[in-house]
Amino acid sequence: QAQMVESGGGLVQAGGSLRLSCTSSGITFDYYAMAWFRQAPGKEREGVACTSWSGSESYYVDSVKGRFTISRDSAKNTLYLQMNSLKPEDTAMYYCAAGGDSRLCTFYHDRSYSGWVNYWGQGTQVTVSS
Repeated sequence: QAQMVESGGGLVQAGGSLRLSCTSSGITFDYYAMAWFRQAPGKEREGVACTSWSGSESYYVDSVKGRFTISRDSAKNTLYLQMNSLKPEDTAMYYCAAGGDSRLCTFYHDRSYSGWVNYWGQGTQVTVSS
């Protein structure tokens, strides 16, 4: 049974950093494109970043470009999101997602993203104080 578990969230002051992790089991990690999404209270879930199955290609939404870095470690079946220069507007529940079709990274920032996600993690809370 596929399972993805996020960790690394917490409370941080504006300008600080956090690194989120998402460890997968029950799937062949290397076969999946992986992405991070977030959902703030009262808002829709939005795609933040995506990486190809090999990790050779990464994509970011404009609001996090230059501040966030997505990466993956196949040996550990783990996806990461390094978040620097955090802002209060980054406050949200963060979810990792796995997509068996590489087009996840084409549509992760689109409203149709859910059709490209096979598995979701349970989420980890990130709170940035001003």
